[in-house]
Amino acid sequence: MDLTDLPYLIETMTPADIPTVAAIERAVFSAPWPEEAFRSELAHHEGACYLVLRYRPWAAARGDPARAHLLQRLWPRPALDESLIGYGGYWRVVDEGHICTLAVRQAWRGRGLGELLLLSLIEHALSSGIEMMTLEVRVSNAVAQSLYQKYGFERVGRRKGYYGDNGEDAWIMSTGSIRAEAYRHMLAERKAALHTRLMMANSAPPEPETAPWPKGASDAQGEKG
Repeated sequence: MDLTDLPYLIETMTPADIPTVAAIERAVFSAPWPEEAFRSELAHHEGACYLVLRYRPWAAARGDPARAHLLQRLWPRPALDESLIGYGGYWRVVDEGHICTLAVRQAWRGRGLGELLLLSLIEHALSSGIEMMTLEVRVSNAVAQSLYQKYGFERVGRRKGYYGDNGEDAWIMSTGSIRAEAYRHMLAERKAALHTRLMMANSAPPEPETAPWPKGASDAQGEKG
């Protein structure tokens, strides 16, 4: 999706992003991945794709050397990147893309950014020759299920006790062929509608957060497959 006229960037996740990603992970999920899990994924999982979502104005400001020096004085440990506001990833298994994580910082919810990340993952999968997408989602997470259904995911099975934190079941949701003409037509329509929504929702951002975020968390803010 072309974001040149929007205040957002989609980029490939790098090791430098991991402290911030892990902070979002702890704030969003009741059973978060540790930093080392992300480091291992980036270093060793050749079939994995992880993307990050940034707020463009803050990303540009972060490149200011004077500002970076001030942040380092205030927080001697690596400061969290306030411009990084969400992330998502999938694993390639033969010709299938398995979405393993998707999260947006709580203060940025309700702006269509989770949808932007999902769309970006599907577009990346298309460009990589993947045939279909699949994921697991908590049976209680109606918000995430609605988003996935919007992009052609359907329930195809149920995993009993899939989530280790509370034993909750997971729905298995899959698309048909994302390369099919009908799916590509639907994707183009969704992309155009999302672009319009993001343009209309281009309101003032929440205050940037550079200190560690509290643990807490409802998985309705994201989804872990």
